[in-house]
Amino acid sequence: MSSIANNETSRAECQERPASIAILGCSVSRVTIDEALNRIERWIELREGRCRFVVATGFHGIWEAHRNPRLRDVLNSADLFCPDGIAPVWISRLRGSPLPGRVSGPDLLAAFAARASRTGYRSFFYGDTEETLVALRERFERRHPGHRVVGTLSPPFRKLELEEERAMVKQINEARPDVLWVGLGLPKQEWWIHRNLDALRVPVVVGVGAAFRLVSGQVKRAPAWVGDAGLEWLWRLAMEPAKLWRRDLVDGPRFLYRALAETLQIRVRQAVAARHPNR
Repeated sequence: MSSIANNETSRAECQERPASIAILGCSVSRVTIDEALNRIERWIELREGRCRFVVATGFHGIWEAHRNPRLRDVLNSADLFCPDGIAPVWISRLRGSPLPGRVSGPDLLAAFAARASRTGYRSFFYGDTEETLVALRERFERRHPGHRVVGTLSPPFRKLELEEERAMVKQINEARPDVLWVGLGLPKQEWWIHRNLDALRVPVVVGVGAAFRLVSGQVKRAPAWVGDAGLEWLWRLAMEPAKLWRRDLVDGPRFLYRALAETLQIRVRQAVAARHPNR
């Protein structure tokens, strides 16, 4: 009887979205890495018949969604929106409603692999280059032998024909992974997931951006203290300047300006409400 009750409790928890904070219209989840993994694990165990969608993005995703309402709707439709980056954490602190901390795509992927090594969960990796996928598989087989990599796919770097995309989804479904990790970069991966969500026969799909290259060692990751200090963006900019300069040096300041202006408006409203509670 207790196992039935526990299962019903888990199912109810999975149906509920976690608490969140709204930043420029995006609902960023208040979760730690362990809490995110626990939700993913419950979704795997329950196998509800629909695919759960997890977003892991920081200021870049929030800014792109601010500029594109359709993308914002896609991100907000996710079952879990993980704050991949220090900027959302800082903004939440300024609003007096702090997020627990960063939940980055690379950290989430690495932590899942470690947990899956004990449970035997299966992963499929979709995106990036064949070279990166080979390196990622080899690293996981070496470090987390119990974590089963049931397939990898590096799609062409062009727009896919409808039949090509359907064939790739079919290949993913036939491999029967517990989690599909998509590393196409934002917003391309979110559009891909949104288009194919109903066709995927996978418990969970997670968009993780550049995580494959970082976790596989193809691109050197910043030490933990650098990320905790909020300087991982600067480290990555130094590693890949041609790819990231515009995002970090142009879009980054624009995001901060808008997010800080929104924060000021919120704090003013809070102050007015505190002074005049009966209004």
